Order: sequence, then C-alpha cells, then structure tokens
Amino acid sequence: MKKFIQTLPKVELHLHIEGTLEPELMFELAARNQISIPFSSVSEVKAAYNFHNLQSFLDIYFQGANVLINEQDFFDLTWAYLLRCKNDHVMHTEIMFDPQAHTQRGISFDTVVNGIHRALIQGMQELGITSRLIMCFLRHLDESAAFETLQQAQKHKDKIIAVGLDSSEIGHPAAKFERVFDQVIKDGFLTVAHAGEEGPASNIHEALALLNITRIDHGVRCSEDPQLIKKLAEKRIPLTVCPLSNTKLKVFEAMEDHNIVDLLRQGVCVTINSDDPAYFGGYMTDNFLAVSNAHPMSKAEIAQFTFNAIEASFISRDAKIRLNIVIETYLEVAQQH
Repeated sequence: MKKFIQTLPKVELHLHIEGTLEPELMFELAARNQISIPFSSVSEVKAAYNFHNLQSFLDIYFQGANVLINEQDFFDLTWAYLLRCKNDHVMHTEIMFDPQAHTQRGISFDTVVNGIHRALIQGMQELGITSRLIMCFLRHLDESAAFETLQQAQKHKDKIIAVGLDSSEIGHPAAKFERVFDQVIKDGFLTVAHAGEEGPASNIHEALALLNITRIDHGVRCSEDPQLIKKLAEKRIPLTVCPLSNTKLKVFEAMEDHNIVDLLRQGVCVTINSDDPAYFGGYMTDNFLAVSNAHPMSKAEIAQFTFNAIEASFISRDAKIRLNIVIETYLEVAQQH
C-alpha cells in the first residue's frame, strides 16, 4: 500500500505557500535579505514547531514570513514547493497566499503575486504541474483591510482564480466579511473559506450561508451535526481536509481519532491536503500515508480522495476528465497486482 500511495497521482487544494517555508530556506533568505530571525539553527526552528493550538502556530508562521522580501524570494519559495509536488506525484495544485501578511510589512502586492505566478508558470512548463492561485484575507484583520486587498487584486485577475478566508477562526465570524465576499463574487472570483477547524459546525453553516462559498477549507467539525454531513454529501460541497495539520494543532489528539475516512464512507467529498507542510511535518504523500496507516482502506478508497479533489478543483471540465482518466488507469493497473 505504501508504494501505491507514493506513486498515486494527487491533487492538492489546500496549501498555504507561506507554510511551505522550510527552515533551510528561511535561513537562506534571511541571510540574502539581511533579516534578523529569532533562531540560531535549523534544529532550533524545528523545535519551535511544537504547537498546542492554531494561534501558537500563527505566531511562528508570521515570523517566518518576514524573510520574504523580493519577487525572487516568492519565486524561490513557490518553486521549492513545486519540486516537492513533483516528488509526490501531484498533478495539479491550488495554492493559497496571504498578501496582507506581506503588504502590512511594506512589501507590494505586485511583488508577492508576480513571484508566485512566475514559479507556477515555470512549474507548468518544466514539471507539467498545473495550478490555480487563491488569494486569502486574514480574518483577524478588519473588513476595510480586506476591501483594500481586494482592490489591489483587481489588476491580477488573470492570475487569481478565487478568494478565501484564513487565519484565526475563533472570534472572527463569517459575518464580518459578508459584504466583502458579496463584492468578491460580483468581481468574478470563486470563493472558499476556512471553517469548522477550531470553530464549531455552526461556523460551516454560516460560511456557506453568508459567504456563498463553493468549498470548505477544513470543515472537520461537521461531525457535530449529522444534518450538516447529510447536506455536504448530497450537495457535494467539498471539504479540503488537512490531516497532519489537524493532529499537530490538536483538532484531533491522534490520527486514529480523525474523522476523514468516516466522512469519506458517508459520501462527503473530502480531500487530503497538506496545509502548511513545513510546519506540520508532511507534504501530500506524508498526509496520505498518515491517514492510511491509522485507518486501513482499500486502494479504491484511497484513490477516491484524488477523484474527490479533481471534482472539487477549479479547473475546466475537460481538464477534470483528463485527470480522472489518469487515476482510473492507475487504479486499474494497481488492482491487478
């Protein structure tokens, strides 16, 4: 099963590019940009990645982002992630970025998006990996900051497919961004939002009702509400679940406690993703293996995570058909051995 998972073609839908900043690259960029960081070694950084909740992670996450200054930094960050994708057999990835984490530091929106976009283009040309870009608002900031960021995104509509909402869920309800998301939809962007990770199932209901999102990021607390699970399954509303992230941040104490396989078997369109892999100890293959090791599944069930991700992705119908054929062929061959 390990070999099957390692070479299984995958699709990632929930990945924060800033969360792929490995300690080695953090030190390299800090030296290049003459930025002081509060760590003296790679091992010291890794020791700091011992989180007890979402906020303890975010504190370190925003510290790490300080080393990202120039367009080339964002290119290098994204390119390093794409090389990981190639190694993990990721065919398509939908990358989130947090412009406000950078514009607040005086880095221009253009610098951030152009560096990421240039790497994504090169990833398609040289690695054959297709991609889409999702701009996220930081929910701990106010509505006016989100509107300002949306305005900055207007001239990059050719690069950005969707808008999302991330950062601290507790104390920052969907209602805070209802007017912004109305405008986002009018502007022609697709929409996603984090909900039901550290907050209750009611946050998922609110995000769906108030923000009109097409995809829920995380959403694992839906298990608190059987009617919500039924709705998600019937309407094929996808959940972009991040298993290693969930255990690292104590949403679940252990992978054996995780509900992702149970949700899959109830017909929910759940997908496996890596979230912030540099901080949470694993990219796509690591997440698949962690789930499989804790919850014995058939090859068809494991492949269903990729079928679900293709269905939930923001690519064309023809592209989805092509990727589905890749998985069907892979599964057919694997089941013969």
